[in-house]
Amino acid sequence: MDIKDLNKAQLILLAVLLSFVTSIVTGITTVTLMQQAPASFTVPVNRVIRQTVEKIQQVEGKTTVQTVIVKEEDLVVDALAKNKSAVFSVSKEILGLDGLPIEVSVGKGFAVSSDGIVVVDGASVFDKGIYFVKNDSGKFKAEFVSIDNIGFAFLKIGAPLDEKDKVSFTVPNFGDLEKIKIGQKILISGNTISSFIFDGNKDINISVAKSNSGSIVLNLDGDVLGMVLSEESSPFVSIDVIVNALNVINGENTLPATPVLAPITQ
Repeated sequence: MDIKDLNKAQLILLAVLLSFVTSIVTGITTVTLMQQAPASFTVPVNRVIRQTVEKIQQVEGKTTVQTVIVKEEDLVVDALAKNKSAVFSVSKEILGLDGLPIEVSVGKGFAVSSDGIVVVDGASVFDKGIYFVKNDSGKFKAEFVSIDNIGFAFLKIGAPLDEKDKVSFTVPNFGDLEKIKIGQKILISGNTISSFIFDGNKDINISVAKSNSGSIVLNLDGDVLGMVLSEESSPFVSIDVIVNALNVINGENTLPATPVLAPITQ
């Protein structure tokens, strides 16, 4: 058959067939030549191929930056939730007017060590007695450990009142008051929640009801900065002072953080 006798459709099919056969022959020839070619030729070619692939992949995997706006109220909620299990309600047993024992609230406290040490306001927790601490995991007896001259004391979590309860708590991250900048918000979490704007004065003057003594003081990251005391002359104690006093109990320091740290007497 003469090629002149082919119609248009047949000519197109013939062209496609010839193109397909040519591409196969070209591919086989190229591979054969590459295998037989010296390294001085193949290495640059392979490098160009790799660079081309990398450039294509970088374009395909282009990273997009998305701006996320975090509201201050969300930071407050997260900071409080982060420390919820670290905070304890504190109570003690005293004798009532009728001579019978009654339980009264003595404020708040929060855990400062993984072995169950809780720091509390020392105005009502100043000696051995019958104490209790309570959080979401249950209610537990607490043993008096020591009181510091500044006005805070330490209790240690003991046995649960209900045998089915098992103590569970977190120890807050310790913040640094020196890093707080003027204008930043500081949170106070106790029986009530309040806040104030830091004015640069490290001797923070916080006025709270006695029922809120021992409240934890936080920054917006949820790091503890200190504790509220009911003592008017020194209503705030920073976390570094508390930690230094705790180290004295554990025998990690040779000098007390404050003038007096009275250990429990037998």
